[in-house]
Amino acid sequence: MKKGLFTFICLLAAICAFGQDLKFTEASELTLVGKIIETSNPYHRVDTVVYKGFTKQENIQVRCPSGLAVLFRTNSSTISVQSEYGFEYEAVNTMPLSYRGYDLYIKKGGEWLWAGAGAVKRKHSSDNKVIVANMDSSMKECLLYLPLYSELYSVKIGVDADSVIEALDSPFRHRVGIFGSSYTQGISTSRAGMTYPAQFTRRTGIQMLSLGCSANCKLQPYFAEVLCDADVDALVFDAFSNPRPELMEERLFPFIEKIQQSHPDIPLIFLATIYREQRNFNLKADSLEQAKRETSERLMKEACRKYKNVYYLDCTNATSPDHESSVDGIHPGDYGYTLWERSIEKPLLKILRKYGIK
Repeated sequence: MKKGLFTFICLLAAICAFGQDLKFTEASELTLVGKIIETSNPYHRVDTVVYKGFTKQENIQVRCPSGLAVLFRTNSSTISVQSEYGFEYEAVNTMPLSYRGYDLYIKKGGEWLWAGAGAVKRKHSSDNKVIVANMDSSMKECLLYLPLYSELYSVKIGVDADSVIEALDSPFRHRVGIFGSSYTQGISTSRAGMTYPAQFTRRTGIQMLSLGCSANCKLQPYFAEVLCDADVDALVFDAFSNPRPELMEERLFPFIEKIQQSHPDIPLIFLATIYREQRNFNLKADSLEQAKRETSERLMKEACRKYKNVYYLDCTNATSPDHESSVDGIHPGDYGYTLWERSIEKPLLKILRKYGIK
């Protein structure tokens, strides 16, 4: 009896703290951005009923909404999220706010300004989570990033019962697909909006559509099939972080040729992989990374000569001058991903402008 009364008092206190009654809107009824291809579940990135060949792990990864975000307008003083998860991820090198949580930005002074982030615990997956509260009643343009590594069946956005919530037309231009590794999916970030494709989109206004898959960006032909069907103006590849040199040799040129059959006139822009701090003292890791670097440089030099509209950017950097931007020796943290975005932004924009993408 006492326990029940205590629970009731806690719930009542929470309601009072967060204001008033809320009404909920399914996120897919608003504006979703960042989707590379249409899917039956709006929060999946690839429809694995339609596209075959994925391993069990890849199948899970492409059903996670990394890079997807919801655009809406509201004059609510509170914004919350209620989720129904499918697969739920757990990691030691990534924050729960990133792999199962939400990250909110609100437009202020013409710029996207961080407003709040939140995640529920696994045992409370269906709980309502307030992302931001106590705001004024002005109409606000909102950008809510979805979890990077956990599958969603439903996402409901909660606002004050007497407020307005409506879809916001996307301010982002063009459709630039990006296929990549865990770096692109966003491992080791603290929040879902801190991936380098998300930072690039907010900074430039050019929409990146992320197909990052941790440890599984290996130039596979079945991933090429998805990219062939995608409606994109350009494609970017973090393609040399995962495959060993022999896989690069075997797969790179057939991969390019397959995609160019469907997209003969768009730029295919390959990024060099980054320096991994585990090389500092691990001789085996250093030798492998050097071999990967030398192989990718040699192959891309040939590819840029052999194929039209193929480019290689050897400027990718996620290493701070003091070498303190890594989380686990392999993956950078938020600052490292900011360095990554800054390092590729101008060279990438220069290539995209050649194709009217600006």
